Amino acid sequence: MDKRDEQALTAAKLYYSSGLSQLEVAEEMGVSRPTVAKLLQHARERNFVSIEVHDPREVSGGLGRSLEDRFSLSSARVVDVPRGGTEELLAELGRGGAALLGELVQDGDLVGVSWGNTMYALARALPHRPHRGVEIVQLKGGLSHNERSANDIETINLFCQAFDAFARTLPLPVIFDNAETKHVVEQDRHIAHVLELGRCTDIAVFTVGAANRDSLPLTMGYLDETEIELIAKRAVGDTCSRFFDASGQIAAPEVDARTVGITLADLQSRPKRLLIAGGLNKAEAILTALKMGLATHLVVDKPTAARILEAG
Repeated sequence: MDKRDEQALTAAKLYYSSGLSQLEVAEEMGVSRPTVAKLLQHARERNFVSIEVHDPREVSGGLGRSLEDRFSLSSARVVDVPRGGTEELLAELGRGGAALLGELVQDGDLVGVSWGNTMYALARALPHRPHRGVEIVQLKGGLSHNERSANDIETINLFCQAFDAFARTLPLPVIFDNAETKHVVEQDRHIAHVLELGRCTDIAVFTVGAANRDSLPLTMGYLDETEIELIAKRAVGDTCSRFFDASGQIAAPEVDARTVGITLADLQSRPKRLLIAGGLNKAEAILTALKMGLATHLVVDKPTAARILEAG
């Protein structure tokens, strides 16, 4: 810890704990007010300060209750995004997902985790909650064939740090070049064990993607151009890289046969299934996933929730 860290901690305690204004902190420390602002920012970046906003509308709002009633959900949290933009949306979904997940995880739980931008935002928002015997299970492979990253290992590591957990990873691409290779790899003792753990998780935490050409699974080098066009044409979305159509059926069986990870049927069998997703471009995919019964718990943003209820 260097001198700037120590100054940042002093400023943070005076500002957040003692309730002094930034000007009063500046006078107390003998520095300028802009310096105090920079020290407070430094404290947040170094994770010396954790700020949580508890919005009661997310727990008890009308949209959430309507989603629960419509889709037989145990809980639906609807987050508000004051400012538009992808980063702001992901941050709010991550925060809301972290809060709900913290209520669900118990000592000894097997927690299945997928990957994606939303899952990474959730992982970054998780505060540390001491637990015993929790294991984090990767629900699908994540190695990329190009420069785009799934952040799968980073996501798993952040989950482990948050819950004092042990990681069970799948160091594989999520879609193989052919089904025969996938079948052989799945016979490996370690891989088979992790896949079996995924089918037995107490909680599955996952997101839903839109099946467009810019979506992460379609841009990681797993598929050729013909397959990408086929999925973009047939599918409305994917969960754990299992692409489904508007009726909830597998959109590309030949691709699904090469996919490593939990199946939709096995996902549906898990007792607690937390779906975190948002954005109007994903509304149809989220709606279809809810109609399929993939989720027991949901975190979604307000405009998307309204669109889902209107369309569903």
